[in-house]
Amino acid sequence: MTLVLAASAVLWIGRGVRQGFFMFWETLWPLVLGFALSGAVQAFVPRRAMERVLGDHRPAAVARASGLGMVSSSCSYAATAMAKSLFQKGADFVTSMVFMFASTNLVIELGIVLVVLMGWQFAAAEFVGGAIMIVLLALAGGMVLPVRLTEPARQRQARGPAGSAHDYEAIGGVALAQPRAAWSDAAGYAIADLTMLRRELVIGYAVAGFLTVLVPHGVWNAVFIHGHGLFTSLENVVVGPFIAVISFVCSVGNVPLAAALWSGGISFGGVVSFVFADLITLPLLLVYRKYYGTALTVRLVALFWVVMAGAGLLVEGLFTALRLVPTVRPRTIVATTFSWNYTTVLNIILLGLFALLVWLRRHPSPRPPGPGYDVDVVCGMQLRTADAPAYLQHAGRTHFFCSDRCRDRFEVEPHRFAPT
Repeated sequence: MTLVLAASAVLWIGRGVRQGFFMFWETLWPLVLGFALSGAVQAFVPRRAMERVLGDHRPAAVARASGLGMVSSSCSYAATAMAKSLFQKGADFVTSMVFMFASTNLVIELGIVLVVLMGWQFAAAEFVGGAIMIVLLALAGGMVLPVRLTEPARQRQARGPAGSAHDYEAIGGVALAQPRAAWSDAAGYAIADLTMLRRELVIGYAVAGFLTVLVPHGVWNAVFIHGHGLFTSLENVVVGPFIAVISFVCSVGNVPLAAALWSGGISFGGVVSFVFADLITLPLLLVYRKYYGTALTVRLVALFWVVMAGAGLLVEGLFTALRLVPTVRPRTIVATTFSWNYTTVLNIILLGLFALLVWLRRHPSPRPPGPGYDVDVVCGMQLRTADAPAYLQHAGRTHFFCSDRCRDRFEVEPHRFAPT
């Protein structure tokens, strides 16, 4: 009996790991692309330019942020890193969140997955609801997230482990004159962001895989009420984001679970609000807290929850009036085998890009930093001394570091990095 139980446990663990891996595989290419774009923004985009185009949350800035989000990565983690970079560079906080909403709800690849797994009505609902969420966020964001609360978060970012810290607007033309050095800095930013979030990423995909395998569909659907008209719709759109929080599944990866919820009988609006809620999964809540602090994160998540539930309810009402709510409830999960499709091709290409980023990060340009800049002797990043989050005196010289981790490594083995 013991052997049977052990073999069964191993089997279920293997299935959970496999499911989590293929969820990761489905979102690998947008994940790499998003972090690469985030690094490029931090390295190349001047602060004054960002303040000029996204420095407020008036309609023009919101429209620009939405357009940028639509052509960006659909991965929740990558979109979060990108939004943080925009905010750090001078974009308005609400407008940065608008960008994050657009990059996870108004992108083509998400629409494709929804059409394949759930039907065109859900893809249409995603785009219509995404626009509604952006309008609601822009209208309510200024009241819930005032500058007096967001500006300390910007200062927090300035002190954080942001990797290299070149301001190409300040040092003028070096990005064109020395492109290798500029892209080395961009790679440093991208790898630093990915390193910061690696634990949350691993937890998210692992838990999503195990929940999908171990928890029967009926358990998820038991928390949704049925057959009570408007009250059913209201309860479903409120509970939908809660399922997203505890299921850990992000971005495109939550569509298979959304299909399972739909097949179990929850309302159209409940499924839509669940899909919208990929930005408040538990790992991302930890990321927000790390980026922006606890107080701002609480307000941010409460606003997101209301906006997502409200958009889901409005979309259900609109699609019901137009008789576009589908009647077929398919049972589809993510494929757990490799196949030669666009995802595989893009993953191979973006893995090549990731290898290039790692190489640039480990082989930074030999150009000496200018006045006010230094080189992290542990990781090789070039950084602005005024913004360096960590420093240490050694052998009569002040060494600046991109993070506490690099400083601690130097302190343990100074001879390895700066022989005297």
